[in-house]
Amino acid sequence: MTPSPGSGLNTTVFVLVHGAWHGSWQWAATQRALVGLGAASVAVDLPGHGFGAPLPSGYLLPGRPGLRTERSPLADVTMDDCADAVLDTLRRVRRYGRVVLVAHSAGGGPASLAAERAPDLVDRIVYLSAFVPAGRPRFFDYLDTPENATARGQGLPLGDPGALGAVRIDPLSPDPAYVEELRQTHYHDTPADRFDRWRSALSPDLPLALPATPVTLTAARWGRIPRTFLRCAEDRALPTAVQDLMIAEADRAMPGEPFTVHRLPGSHSPFAARPRELAELLAR
Repeated sequence: MTPSPGSGLNTTVFVLVHGAWHGSWQWAATQRALVGLGAASVAVDLPGHGFGAPLPSGYLLPGRPGLRTERSPLADVTMDDCADAVLDTLRRVRRYGRVVLVAHSAGGGPASLAAERAPDLVDRIVYLSAFVPAGRPRFFDYLDTPENATARGQGLPLGDPGALGAVRIDPLSPDPAYVEELRQTHYHDTPADRFDRWRSALSPDLPLALPATPVTLTAARWGRIPRTFLRCAEDRALPTAVQDLMIAEADRAMPGEPFTVHRLPGSHSPFAARPRELAELLAR
C-alpha cells in the first residue's frame, strides 16, 4: 500500500500504547511497516513496563523464591502515572501534525484517561482489542461479564493480586502446560519459532491499578474524539463478545462520535502475528 498524494500520512504521528506485561518493544515490527507506508510513530513505555521494568526479586533465580507472595515493586504505580506517560508523549509530538492515539488491551485505560484530559492533543483514538471505559469504568468490570466466559488464560495469574499489588504471570515458567496456555491465550497464531522470543520479553507484573482503577470519561471531552475499534476476530484473551459489548456500550453512552469498526483476523496480538497488515489498517 502506497500513500496517495495529500493522504496526510506524512504529517500524521501514531502514538502507540502497549497492553499488559508488554512494552514499547511490542510495536517494533508494526513501526517498521508504518515507516514503509510513510507514517511516523512513537511507542510509549508505561511506568513499570518495558525492558527497564523492575522484577520480583526471585524471578530469575533457581526455584523462583517468593514469586507467588512477594509484593510487586510496581504496587504503587497508579492509573494517573500511566496516563501522564501517555500525555507527555502526546504533548511532545503534537507540533508535528495530526496525532492518532493507538491503545492495545489494558493500555486502553491510560490512553482513554489521557485523551479525556487533553482531547485537543488527539485527532483520533484507536482501540486494538482494547479496554474502552465509556460504558463501564474498570477493565475488571468487563472481565467479569458473561461475555468473557470463554476467555482463555484464567489460570495464568499467580498469587493474590490484592496482596501482590499486581496481576502477576510467569512468562519464564518451566511448566510446559503453563507456557502452552500463555501461547494459546495471547499468541496462538504467532509463528512457533518466534513465540519463545516474545514470551521471554514479557514482564511478569501488571500494576493492579490498570485493570482495577475506574476511568471516568465525558461526552464533552473523550466523547468528541473520532474513534476506531480494531476488532481481533479470533481473540482468545478478550473474546469478540466482550469487544462488541464495549463498542455497543460506548456508543450508547456517547453517541456523538460512534465507533468505526474494522476487523483483523487472528489473535489478541496482531503486532506479533501480522504487523504489516496491522500497519496497513492503521494507515488507512
